[in-house]
Amino acid sequence: MKLSGGQGLSGSSTVLGVFAFSCGVILLYRLEVLPAQVWLLAAAIPVLLWFSPLRRLLPQSFLSLVAGLLLGVAWAGLWAHERLEQRLPEGVEGEKVQVSGYVCSLPSVGSFNSIRFSFCATQWYGLSLTPEAHKALPKKLRLAWYGQPGAMLPDNQLRLTVVLKRPHGSLNPAGFRYEDWLFRQGYRATGSVRHATPDSSVICSYKCLYHYYYASLAHWVDQRFGHARHHPLIASLMIGNRGHLTSEHWDVLKATGTIHLVAISGLHLGLVALGGGFVARRFLLAAFSYRLSERSVRLAVFTVVFSACLLYALAAGFTVPTRRALVMVAAGSWMLLKAREVSVWQSFVMALGLVLLLDPFASLDQGFWLSFGAVSVLIYVFAGRLGGTGWLAGLFVAQGAVFAGLWPLLEMVGQGQPVAGLLANILAIPWVSIVLMPVLLIGGILVALFPVLSELVIPLMDAALGVMSGFLGWVASMAWPVFYGSIFEIIGFAVLVLLITWVPFRAFKAVGIAIALSWSLAASFPADSGNPSVAQPEVRVWDVGQGLSVMLRAADQVWLYDTGPEVKGVFSAAESVLIPNLKALGIKRIDTLVISHADSDHSGGINQILAEFNVGRIVTGEPSAVRSRLERGEPVSVVTCAGEDVLGDELLLSFWRAEGKLKGNDASCVLVARQGDVVEWFFPGDISSGTEALYLEASRAKVQDRRPPDRVVIAPHHGSKTSSSEAWVRELAPGLVIYTAGYRHRYGHPHKDVTARYRSVGALALNTACSGSLVMKMIDGVVETTEARHTAPFWIAGPGLTRAECKIP
Repeated sequence: MKLSGGQGLSGSSTVLGVFAFSCGVILLYRLEVLPAQVWLLAAAIPVLLWFSPLRRLLPQSFLSLVAGLLLGVAWAGLWAHERLEQRLPEGVEGEKVQVSGYVCSLPSVGSFNSIRFSFCATQWYGLSLTPEAHKALPKKLRLAWYGQPGAMLPDNQLRLTVVLKRPHGSLNPAGFRYEDWLFRQGYRATGSVRHATPDSSVICSYKCLYHYYYASLAHWVDQRFGHARHHPLIASLMIGNRGHLTSEHWDVLKATGTIHLVAISGLHLGLVALGGGFVARRFLLAAFSYRLSERSVRLAVFTVVFSACLLYALAAGFTVPTRRALVMVAAGSWMLLKAREVSVWQSFVMALGLVLLLDPFASLDQGFWLSFGAVSVLIYVFAGRLGGTGWLAGLFVAQGAVFAGLWPLLEMVGQGQPVAGLLANILAIPWVSIVLMPVLLIGGILVALFPVLSELVIPLMDAALGVMSGFLGWVASMAWPVFYGSIFEIIGFAVLVLLITWVPFRAFKAVGIAIALSWSLAASFPADSGNPSVAQPEVRVWDVGQGLSVMLRAADQVWLYDTGPEVKGVFSAAESVLIPNLKALGIKRIDTLVISHADSDHSGGINQILAEFNVGRIVTGEPSAVRSRLERGEPVSVVTCAGEDVLGDELLLSFWRAEGKLKGNDASCVLVARQGDVVEWFFPGDISSGTEALYLEASRAKVQDRRPPDRVVIAPHHGSKTSSSEAWVRELAPGLVIYTAGYRHRYGHPHKDVTARYRSVGALALNTACSGSLVMKMIDGVVETTEARHTAPFWIAGPGLTRAECKIP
């Protein structure tokens, strides 16, 4: 890059400004409070200096850096304000309302015999709102229509009767956050459909027409290729319709690190760009070699490449990763068109800035970081090499570098890097690039032009997909080693591998490879199966929705009370909440797993927990029912709820269960944890008022120490009206009661009569639906409670949003 002279300096300042703009956009989403719009507009003031004589007093690079950074923050902030201003009024939640609009995603088959789809609202009916509130109604809804056997809707333009609620999901320090996903996708309300009719009065804009034609294309693919053996993969790879993929498909793709193969993104558009560019250039040089200049040829090739990529992106649903890949391909192709002697990093920075300019929410996607991370690794490895590499060696070098380079990033986002992904991608990517995508794309075009060829094309597609599917299934079924290295060791391993691929000295490569292999072997064996020690005992109530899971921790010992809800094939709190959060805390061993009773909202995902952690024993009120849920070969003892224990020499634990042949809620194992003479925590499971009376009677009969000044009670049965009797509440008289209920759940927990009883004894009330997860520690003789919502990002806990206005009845 030429940096001398005015033109070179100006180009350098522009690149610096674009990079600073990108950093500003990303920085906004690291803030807990969204700056007011007036401050965001004020951030544009440095731009005015560009037209002021004062700018001559400042270094041009400094002005570019400051102006770019502030403009990035302002640009992202204004878009965030616009999205957050779309709100469903609190009084509308849970009520039937009518709305017209159009379907703006492919309907897909959901759980419980439902159809899931996105709906872009254009008109609301029957709401008594001010003009400002009506204007701020959500423009995009995420809906489910239950009781529908197939993913079919009456029409594209519809009038719906819906029951809605504001965006909400579980809120924990780690793991998947549904609210993050909803905000990123632009959904400002979710709900269910009660009735749907076609509505011809809806004006179909260009966006509406696009979704209509894309749905028609998806329907055509299903008709033409629906009887193919690998129809779900054909629909996914050909037009980006992943709605037909089953849980078995996702398990294999996740285990082999190849989910990116079924998301139309950089790999797929890159292939289209290479194919289109190759054909266009060959044709132009053959037909017009003496009539066109080299510049004209490059311009024509760029036009063909961009047009082909745009058409394929539109045919693939124009999703977020597809749009991002389109911008990156366009930026790279444009720099090649200009044929300038510039650093490839300049193209990278310009593509980064353009992606964030067109999509200010892009940095909220993991795919954004993985895409640009992979490209940056490849640029680092191959740009500026003195000598080239053969295609086979280049393939291994590229895949090894990307595998190692992205590993630290995947660990930091809690996704992990499957070792099987290295082998799977080395062979799957060339197969997809050289064989599969050409077969699918050319075959699809041939079937569209000559339907009679479908009987010839479909077996060819199935054969090509069968090779990939069989190979990935074989890789997923193998027992691969698990690396137990820390994040710092993984970063060191990644740096070493990248140096090996770049440094030209053979001696260094040999030593580096030996060190990398030695580390890989050593890291395959856990150095320590223990847990990190904590200075003070702590109790964490996880936010698992309508269910319960609590972690008790003292010294290096960990107990887990219940594992939250699970719906097979739909949701597992163990997978989405407990496992990522426990791993984020460095937990490797659960000394005792207490399962209060066998109901699915308290014992979901037991086998997932046993597969991920070393569990000492299971204590439960329903031993037989819990044993029957364990998979064969799980070496863990299951014992009846009884007796006392100590956790970390600091918490005294006592178990109680009602006598008799009880099942279900009333068989719950009640656990009481006491820290000295300061605080008691009560974990009563789902016992009803009758069993509460038995517990109170049994506790009075015991010789007890004096009552501690603080008591914390997890409300029995999530605050159900069948529990928390007046006698229970009056005798325990807690200082804090915690409800673990789902947000606007159909059961209506906690019941207003129950909350009134706890309120009458002066108990402070918290609900995980409002607070998110809770952490309780004793500090200076007082129990301090930390709510996750207080550290949540502005799009979750900001003023006027769901959690800020969440109330306990």
